[in-house]
Amino acid sequence: MATHSSILAWRSLWTEKPGGLQSMGSQESDTTESHHHLPLAGFLPPECRYRLVVTAAVGAPPPCGFPIGGGLRGPAPQRQERPDASMAATGAAATDLEVVRGKRAALFFATVVIVLGLPLWWKTTETYRAPLPYSQISGLNSLKLRLMVPVTVVFTQESVPLDDQEKLPFTVVHEREIPLKYKLKIKCRFQKAYRRALDHEEAALSLGNIQEAEAMLAEPSEQAEGSLTVYVISERCSLLPQDMMSYIGPKRMAVVRGITHREAFNIIGRRIIQVVQAMSLTEDVLAAALADHLPEDKWSSDKRRPLKSSLGYEITFSLLNPDPKSHDVHWDIEGAVQRYVQPFLSALSAAGNFSVDSQILYYAVLGVNPRFDSASSSYYLAAHSLPHVINPVESRLGSSAASLYPVLNFLLYVPELAHSPLYIQDKDGAPVATNAFHSPRWGGIMVYNVDPKAYNGSQLPVRVEVDMMRVMEVFLAQLRLLFGIAQPQLPPKCLFFGPKSEGIMTWELDRLLWARSVENLATATTTLTSLAQLLGKISNIVIKDDVASEVYRAVAAVQKAAEELSSGHLASAFAASQEAVTSSERAFFDPSLLHLLYFPDDQKFAIYIPLFLPMAVPILLSLFKIFLETRKSWKKPEKTD
Repeated sequence: MATHSSILAWRSLWTEKPGGLQSMGSQESDTTESHHHLPLAGFLPPECRYRLVVTAAVGAPPPCGFPIGGGLRGPAPQRQERPDASMAATGAAATDLEVVRGKRAALFFATVVIVLGLPLWWKTTETYRAPLPYSQISGLNSLKLRLMVPVTVVFTQESVPLDDQEKLPFTVVHEREIPLKYKLKIKCRFQKAYRRALDHEEAALSLGNIQEAEAMLAEPSEQAEGSLTVYVISERCSLLPQDMMSYIGPKRMAVVRGITHREAFNIIGRRIIQVVQAMSLTEDVLAAALADHLPEDKWSSDKRRPLKSSLGYEITFSLLNPDPKSHDVHWDIEGAVQRYVQPFLSALSAAGNFSVDSQILYYAVLGVNPRFDSASSSYYLAAHSLPHVINPVESRLGSSAASLYPVLNFLLYVPELAHSPLYIQDKDGAPVATNAFHSPRWGGIMVYNVDPKAYNGSQLPVRVEVDMMRVMEVFLAQLRLLFGIAQPQLPPKCLFFGPKSEGIMTWELDRLLWARSVENLATATTTLTSLAQLLGKISNIVIKDDVASEVYRAVAAVQKAAEELSSGHLASAFAASQEAVTSSERAFFDPSLLHLLYFPDDQKFAIYIPLFLPMAVPILLSLFKIFLETRKSWKKPEKTD
């Protein structure tokens, strides 16, 4: 090729010895005469001599216009020269440099997008989810509750044989499992500490009256909630009637008659267990507390009657006067609440806060027309029609609309003159003695009939003075049932006195706290489990730090309450169970959990595709082209000389 010949001429020019130019000139122009060669080479300028060799190699005329081997015949025809080799090499190098720069730019943009852009976008648009103790929440389902009841058993002289008295003091533990079809395994543990009676206890138990002895044996102030004290008297002691084997009082105290038998401790121990179970924990009490968590066919509807555990309750007393033209009803509700209701609520203050209000509703009639009984010349409401009475009346109350706590309604209904007297019948058709009925978790209604003698010779409206003592006795009985404070299942031959003016016994309050603690733990466990399952299935729900802190607080409170129950500390266990319910409910119903709940994936694609697609396509195509070229260069075989 011409280019390579030119390069060879350059090298020959600088490497040949002197005289080589003449030799080359004679080879290239052999048609000219010899006497013309030397003079021509002698007067040419150096630059023409230099180009002469080059052009002679390629067959082109010299640049100064003289023909080789001839005379002065005029300028030779001009020819267009080809590009220089250095310029071609420079252009090729520049092209390669641009390609390298393009590849580097594409790789740089791809690196910036992948290393900085995508993590930054992912971090700024991700759904924040604070960590939760999922393993601890799942462990709550297999939680085993051990409810320990500390029992102090005090033996008087001659209550057991002398040989057995010498064995005192010692401790006996009785444990049994409550057969409930529930995920929480519940065991009741009665820890009985046996000891001898002190001098003042011997003096009190030697009296002939149980109430006087109970007054002398007033429970010490340091006795903890949930603990019981059982006194064992001699077999011939006159403190109890001879046909009675035990006594349960209003305080945390009971009396059991002893026996002089070689198996005295075993026999007395069984009697003590019967008394202690009646005063503390039974299967029915726990079943009523867990009624919402047990199968419906396991327990009757009566077990679902008590109110659910809450931090507070609102009680409303309403007087319904449907016929104010005939009856001018007066009731001293304020005095009755202070005299009868307030002591009961003060005793229940450990279970929650209470607020009481009252109202009078005129022209408020029942939603059911009573039937007339011609035999007794009276009207009656059948048992099957009682559920239809509540709904029309409840619309007039309006007390539960803005309440944060459960509301208990107690209605005193004075029937109109056209339907007087009015009685309530039970399922058998017999009149109810109290002339009242209650609805589970709602309240109660009492029908108060006006004395027929009041209409004789009196002008309408007749003034009616309500006997608040008779009314409050009914309402307090209904209030006890609504809180799950039922009559205990007494053992055989057990002497029992009802509650005093407070309307509730001390051990009944303890039993209520036991039931409420178990109910709170079951509710908190169910709420936390449901929340963990919900957050695990739906990944776009935001979990804030305050929600996570409430969950951690609830889990810790459940564990603390279980530990306190197993230690017999009822007050602290109930407080921890309330905290567990409050924290779990606050976390479950937090409004922030619903912010991104209904934000489907198709909306995300509709938002982000117009933003990322125009930028991602060129980058991806460039990376793909670079990959193909790199792969092609790897597969190309290397040339060898």
